[in-house]
Amino acid sequence: MLRKSLAVLYTALALGANPVAADVAALRDGDMKKLALHSAPVDLAEVALLDADDNPVSMADYHGKWVVLNFWATWCAPCRHEMPSLDRLQAALPDIAVVPVATGRNAVPGIQKFYAEAGITNLPVVRDPKSELSRSASVMALPVTLILNPEGQEIARLIGDADWDSDSAKAVLSALAAQ
Repeated sequence: MLRKSLAVLYTALALGANPVAADVAALRDGDMKKLALHSAPVDLAEVALLDADDNPVSMADYHGKWVVLNFWATWCAPCRHEMPSLDRLQAALPDIAVVPVATGRNAVPGIQKFYAEAGITNLPVVRDPKSELSRSASVMALPVTLILNPEGQEIARLIGDADWDSDSAKAVLSALAAQ
């Protein structure tokens, strides 16, 4: 009980010290209630990623934009369930980069087949075949989604799947991007 009280007190103090975070926190509804807003940005390791053609991709390519960075895998049922909502989010908020990273062993033909079957047309194919980025970001299960500020730092994390094109998700992301 004491731990829970301290956690609530800490969260209230952290949000109270950051009025923008408090405003964003107030917009969370539905699945977005799982979105944990950090009191301070967390640096993301620079790790070499690959596209569908084995060309290098860098998260630094997205600096200057707000990023919804989603860790997923073709074999992960909740990941597959949420991917269409991430695709719709990218279409609805084109100024925010939605970057799904297939972590671990995900064959390119399998990713492309899933994208075709699920009607994914707005998202890039980005792979982390050795799970280096996911490990460095302490991703222990899938799916996990990080919100990155324009400097490429993690400012929020959602563990589990979510409805990313919900009104609440769009409101949260729009409020962050408006800062």
